Amino acid sequence: MIPIRDTIRARNFPVVTVSIIVVTVLVFIYELRLTPAELDRFTATYGVVPALQIQIFLQAPFSLNTWAPMVGTIFLHGGFMHIFGNMLYLWVFGDNIEDILGRFRFLVFYLLAGFAGSLGHIITNPESLIPTIGASGAVAGVLGAYFLTFPRARVLALVPLLFIITFVEIPAVIFLFLWFALQLLSGIAAFAGDTAMVAWWAHVGGFAAGMVMVKLLSPNHASIRPR
Repeated sequence: MIPIRDTIRARNFPVVTVSIIVVTVLVFIYELRLTPAELDRFTATYGVVPALQIQIFLQAPFSLNTWAPMVGTIFLHGGFMHIFGNMLYLWVFGDNIEDILGRFRFLVFYLLAGFAGSLGHIITNPESLIPTIGASGAVAGVLGAYFLTFPRARVLALVPLLFIITFVEIPAVIFLFLWFALQLLSGIAAFAGDTAMVAWWAHVGGFAAGMVMVKLLSPNHASIRPR
């Protein structure tokens, strides 16, 4: 299922959401200009390598270099579909969370959700030497916040059925529950021995963190009615 739009009209233009998308796209354009060797060095330097990250933390827990990749990695992506999927979800759901949190708090929320996603991946893959990049953990935080805050909203989604592509309006609570269930089950399957090409537990960690943080950062948010 591919989300197209939701039924919640934002009251304000999503300045931070759009800015994050622009910055992420500009970073991706920079990545495209690198040679394969340069790109490997770039992702190894600014991506999250769980085993290395743990080692750095044990040596210098209060160093900026220890924590910077945990957040910086959310602006890097490994391909067109990777960045398109993340930015599409952020565009559909991010404006409403920015609306209720306010611009500055939403920026803090997004970065912390990305941090939580990176932490979830490190905890569940402590021996991995593979660099992990992407905004999936941060975007998952937005989805978790939306799941808790706008359960009565509806999501217009593109649903491919064999050779037929159709549009279906799905309750947001069902759409996001199914999304989270898929991440959780995939993460469990990875524990069972399947090869994990996706940082599933970054998604799970980000989603859970988003549910918690949206209440902490905006406990008295105003309700927004669906269109």
